[in-house]
Amino acid sequence: MIAALLSASFSVEANYQRNTAQQVEKVLYGNVESIKHITEKQLVEDRNNGWRTFGGALIGGLIGNQFGSGRGKDAATVLGALIGGRAANEYHKQPYYIEHKLIELMIKQEDGTQVMVIQDLDPGMPLAAGDEVRVVYLPGFVRVDIAM
Repeated sequence: MIAALLSASFSVEANYQRNTAQQVEKVLYGNVESIKHITEKQLVEDRNNGWRTFGGALIGGLIGNQFGSGRGKDAATVLGALIGGRAANEYHKQPYYIEHKLIELMIKQEDGTQVMVIQDLDPGMPLAAGDEVRVVYLPGFVRVDIAM
């Protein structure tokens, strides 16, 4: 029987901290049968877009204020602010992504079941096919570590 357990963390931080005590439901030991490195892209929304637009308008207004005199100076200031705000808004309109590195592990547990776990890649804990691991079942998610 193949049980598919997915424990994926798509945030920058893992679901738990190693130095934090948590209730463990069960721990099973097993061997890694296969590993697949995958990535997850997450769209990051820019919450500072309004401030950047304001900054662009302010700089554009300051530059526009350097030209002309009288009503021409006022018009140049307003036009500079509009152009600066528009340019800053357009420049920061393009979305950007953060790429999370994940690892997909197929594990044959000591009770004979197979599980697939997807978790954040931990560079401090390299895993390879054939490694003995422990599968830690915590409330709401699963974590795989090297067996100790």
